[in-house]
Amino acid sequence: MASGGASSSKLVVMAALAGNLLVALTKFGAAAWTGSSAMLSEAVHSLVDTINQVLLLYGMHRANKPPDDQHPLGHGRELYFWSFIVALLMFTIGAGVTLVEGISHLRHPEEIVDPKVNYVVLALSMLFEGSTLFIAIKEFRKAVGNDGYYKAVRHSKDPPAFIVLFEDSAALAGLVIAFVGTFLADTLAMPILDGVASIGISVLLALTALMLARESKDLLIGEPASPRIRDSIIAIATGLSNIERANVIFTVHLAPDQIVAALSLEFADKLTTTDIEDIMLTLDRAIHERHPDIVAVFVKPQTMGTFQSRRRLLARAV
Repeated sequence: MASGGASSSKLVVMAALAGNLLVALTKFGAAAWTGSSAMLSEAVHSLVDTINQVLLLYGMHRANKPPDDQHPLGHGRELYFWSFIVALLMFTIGAGVTLVEGISHLRHPEEIVDPKVNYVVLALSMLFEGSTLFIAIKEFRKAVGNDGYYKAVRHSKDPPAFIVLFEDSAALAGLVIAFVGTFLADTLAMPILDGVASIGISVLLALTALMLARESKDLLIGEPASPRIRDSIIAIATGLSNIERANVIFTVHLAPDQIVAALSLEFADKLTTTDIEDIMLTLDRAIHERHPDIVAVFVKPQTMGTFQSRRRLLARAV
């Protein structure tokens, strides 16, 4: 079952999908009518965004599949994989096609026919994109609290939330570039500026794609849970009787709402194997009650001296 965070991310993606589909169809119609290179680039931009939202929804669906024999920890990282594919599509198709279109228009500039159509379509597009961006910002702020946007994106484990935020921000910036390009090309009677605007949109898409690829790559490789969750796990473990010391060996996100944790615990010497099993069962239950996103907890019984020696060995190996 999807968590509240996953549900809000799905809402954001579906809202962006509906908005981008309407915008893409409108822009393609306007590009065919006016012959504007910048408008065609914006249409391709919106089409790529629409495909991206479909891929994100597919990734979210796949990530919710239960564990099986081949994937004992589940399929959570499917979401991170498809998020990385989204960034690649934005770079290759979005930035690539618009760059080719811009260069073609520079070599063979054509006057924009009826530029007022462009202005109307761009204005409507800003309205649609602004609405989906408002929803994305609203849901993202709920998830990140008081953190600044850059810090929040860097710490976020939920690609759909920040991908839609980036895409919609880039879409609005692209619309401004297309508007300026259309206005200057028409006012100055320099149709070549329409091609320049198209290249500007290509650069914008490429930069956005690179930022998204960096964030998705880090998540795909494996990022730890927040320090708050790690401290909470330690507090739960040390709060149980007969656990003398506790350390988090590692935590890693498999998905926004799926975390695996490995602990090093030093138990009291007097305990029997059965006693240790009972404590571990109690610990596992307590951690899951406090943090439902933690889907698996692995415990390694060892003394503090052994734990520290092991860490020193690993540090020297690195």
